[in-house]
Amino acid sequence: MWSADPECIAITRNASESLQIAQFGLDLAPGDEVLTTSQDYPRMITTWQQRERREKIVLKQVDFAVPVTKSADLVRLFEQGITPRTRVIHVSQVGFMTGQIFPVREICALARRRGITSIVDGAHAFAHVPFQFSDLDCDFYGASLHKWLSAPIGTGMLYVRKDRIEKHWALMAAPPSMDKNIRKFEEIGTHPAAMHNATLQALEFHEQIGAERKFERLRYLKNRWGGRLSKVSGAKMLVNLDASQSGAFGTIHFDTIEPGKLGETLLSKYNIFVTPITGPGINGIRVSANVYTSTAEIDRFCEAVEAVVPRA
Repeated sequence: MWSADPECIAITRNASESLQIAQFGLDLAPGDEVLTTSQDYPRMITTWQQRERREKIVLKQVDFAVPVTKSADLVRLFEQGITPRTRVIHVSQVGFMTGQIFPVREICALARRRGITSIVDGAHAFAHVPFQFSDLDCDFYGASLHKWLSAPIGTGMLYVRKDRIEKHWALMAAPPSMDKNIRKFEEIGTHPAAMHNATLQALEFHEQIGAERKFERLRYLKNRWGGRLSKVSGAKMLVNLDASQSGAFGTIHFDTIEPGKLGETLLSKYNIFVTPITGPGINGIRVSANVYTSTAEIDRFCEAVEAVVPRA
């Protein structure tokens, strides 16, 4: 369904495990640089920081203002951050803070031209943003399947480019006989199989909906609340509503109320759950509607925010 050789796909437990297999399995020397952004996922940043402390590599995190209006600006951001010591580019296909869609195809192409390893965090993109692995041409791609695929919690996937499998170290030890085998990345000891097996039903459901149709529905729901709440006094969407910039979810800022306080009020008074997000130049609530969210629920959420924010 994603145009990948099955022998390039390992089944894991979540995106963090998938990405840490990619991160820890690379041979890096003191002074080698890893380039990513200040808006990438904290657990993955912590992984690079541990390698920084232990092995004296260098982690470079570039900042960018939100909302982004041109995808080319993000490509330029990475291009400007590259130095002769850059060995890895780590990029999210969809940023978890705002829902920003990154031009990963162009960023991975940039990395390949420079001989740099590309690692794509697809936790919030897989089964959300339509793509093919053959188009991305990345070296590593990690994702959780419990998010937008709606598979059981405890399922993830790792894509490894065919020619990278043999020289990449497994997170948990595997024998030399498995050096060329993608299954070496699945060696985690005894674990329950039920969650993995149930992934098939989630894949069938995703296929029945259709990737493009699903993406359009997710965007429609996001734009329904995003367009309406942008008109509230003191509101600012922190991601562009255009299809090239965001899909299912987004983050919105309100001048008059802290994200945590707004989140608490929406949950306690209206039984609506949102995620407060704070980061470099980011302060707002992240709203993530899925295909099962109804338009009536979206409208009820908007009414709640319109009632709470003006009184704050």
